Formats: sequence, structure tokens, C-alpha cells
Amino acid sequence: MLLDDVERLYQAHARSLYRYVAYQVEDQQLAEDVLSDVFERALRAPRLRRRGAAAEKAWLYRTALNALRDQVRRRGAENRAVERMGELHRLDEPTSFDERVEDRQLLTAALAELSEDEQEALALRYGAGLSLRELAAVTGESATTTEGRVYRGLRKLRQLLSE
Repeated sequence: MLLDDVERLYQAHARSLYRYVAYQVEDQQLAEDVLSDVFERALRAPRLRRRGAAAEKAWLYRTALNALRDQVRRRGAENRAVERMGELHRLDEPTSFDERVEDRQLLTAALAELSEDEQEALALRYGAGLSLRELAAVTGESATTTEGRVYRGLRKLRQLLSE
């Protein structure tokens, strides 16, 4: 892909991609690393430009999702290696989260109770601000399926937070 095309994509989508990633990982440094990885992959993508704007956006979010998963696996492997070596403390856990949320621990615990699919759907819908149609394109699932996941995830969150 041409540098001009990547710059255009960056200008159009970097802010919402960053919010999505930061929403998922709660770690500013990691979110920045993932965002860089996404646009590095875009630079190497041979035919991304021919797909059209909607497909480009879906490709970016799918790539961000894959980059996030790679980072989470890598971080897990690093943590296991540190444990095996007998280190006293782990790698830094994610520490920064939306400061407007007063009870971070309660929200984090409630989110952890959701299935991985529900967490992912809520992060794409509210962290990245994707429409249900865009969310379906990113995940490769039907709009009905993604809408159901968002609905169930929100219902479970409300229930968990009210308890």
C-alpha cells in the first residue's frame, strides 16, 4: 500500500482505533504499540486500497483485533517466563483506564464476567464506536449475531453492576 493511502487511513481512523484498543487493554503504552502495529501492517498490505472505504475500516479493526490478541499472548508468555525464573514481581499490569469511571475495579470485574465474544463486541461497539453493521463486518459474523452479543453483554453488565 502506498504511504499516502496509509496516511489517509491514519487520519480517518487512528483516533477511534486507539480508543478501541485502549478500551480493551487499559494500558496506554500497549495501545500505542498495537496501533503502530496496525498501520505497519497496512503499509505492507498489497491490495487494501482496492477494497473500498467500508472494507478498509473493517480490515483495520480486524487487524487491530489480531494485533491485540498477539500482544495478549506475548504478554502471557512473558509473564509465564518471569514466573518460571522465580522473579518476585510480574510485568507491569495495565494501569490507566478512563479516569471518569469512579469504580474501576467493579467495572473491570463485571467485564471479566462476560464471555470473550461479549467483551469483544462491547469493545468494538462502544470503545471503537462502530455501528452494528461495521461490527459485523469486522468480526465476520451476521448483524443479528453481533447485535445479540452486544445486547446480552449490556444486560449482563447492568445485572452485575446492580448487585
